[in-house]
Amino acid sequence: MKILVTGGAGFIGSHYIKQHLKQNPQDEIVNLDKLTYAGRLENLKEIEENPNYSFQKGDICNTQDVEKAIQGCEGVVNFAAESHVDRSIQSATEFIQTDVFGAYCLLEASRKQGIKKFVQISTDEVYGQILEGQFTEESLLMPRNPYAASKAGADRLAYSFFATYGVPVVITRSSNNYGSHQFPEKVVPLFVTNLIRGKKVPLYGEGKQIRDWLFVKDNCEAIEAVLKKGKNGEVYNIGGGNEIPNIELTKTILELMEQSDSMIERVPDRLGHDFRYSLNHEKISKELDWKPKTPFEQGLRETVEWYKENENWWKPLVK
Repeated sequence: MKILVTGGAGFIGSHYIKQHLKQNPQDEIVNLDKLTYAGRLENLKEIEENPNYSFQKGDICNTQDVEKAIQGCEGVVNFAAESHVDRSIQSATEFIQTDVFGAYCLLEASRKQGIKKFVQISTDEVYGQILEGQFTEESLLMPRNPYAASKAGADRLAYSFFATYGVPVVITRSSNNYGSHQFPEKVVPLFVTNLIRGKKVPLYGEGKQIRDWLFVKDNCEAIEAVLKKGKNGEVYNIGGGNEIPNIELTKTILELMEQSDSMIERVPDRLGHDFRYSLNHEKISKELDWKPKTPFEQGLRETVEWYKENENWWKPLVK
């Protein structure tokens, strides 16, 4: 099978490409990425000589780039997105352009190409916040920031291509990912790299907001299951089963790095900060036989150690 992976130089995309080729060495992967600030070919160094892997620099919003990359492909996995909530609050333009119009360009090219499976990678943030209970795939989409709204728009656009044209679309919505090679603007690598440099960690408000954490390799396994066995037109929630208040996450990182609570710096809360996310992932467990495997403390410890041992990867990226 030949697969187009977009945004494959980024955090989750690069993990997915490496895992897919390791498990499916006969497959071919074309990686289309425009190499924004968060995309790094260094993430894929170990497979750059693999004859079944190729890279094309390009923009999913450029139809010529997309049509060139998709030639001969049977599957598409769309990771390409602007994904940092704080950046979307400051300026939403790039998020609407990449996340919505870019998805349209890929869907249209997939329709013309006769793609056999299109996996749209989304986020739990499209549901908004939930104070009690859990989101299921049937929950209403109530995004509360421009990033989440752009992803919700892309999800509905993807479904419309399934309903209207029969494009074999499936959508994954995962909770907060963590692991190696994550750009250090995100909370886990931000805190770890700050502490390595002796800097305090910025905690929004009281830190009572709750997030569900998912190890990136577990997410990639789930996406693989959806690509191979997911039912067209369906949504699959991918949760980690690790609901933790931000203050608890912060203290766990401090403990792993042998630092005290004095390294916490309280900062004003984010505009429209969702209080709690919680995903029910029974559907993917029952239908596709997937469950998260990595205990949170084990995955977090592995992540912390990676950043400690790979300063040459992240130091050029931080101020």
